Amino acid sequence: MIFLVYFLGAKAESRGVTFCYLPNCRVLKDIRTKPFHYSEEASAVLAETWIDTVDIKNTLTHGDIDFSQSNVKVGAAKLYVIEGKTVKQIPIFIEVLNFENKAVLKSIKK
Repeated sequence: MIFLVYFLGAKAESRGVTFCYLPNCRVLKDIRTKPFHYSEEASAVLAETWIDTVDIKNTLTHGDIDFSQSNVKVGAAKLYVIEGKTVKQIPIFIEVLNFENKAVLKSIKK
């Protein structure tokens, strides 16, 4: 059984397929697969030198969702607060509005 899981996992990784069983992984994958937009507030923070879009992509891949503050209905979207780090190891918190057909980065905080 362990060999089968290892073998299928390695084969899936080589094809770029990921298996998401846990809620954190499923939500992050759902956000990553949609067209991604930036609010004016988030764009202003991204114009600063301490953070980059690479940091946002890494957070959307490896971040941790704070479910106690997330899954809140905001109009037609759900708000998710995701904790991550920049490539310079600065802790960040991003707020993402997850609509049915798109995701919007609402804000970025240190």
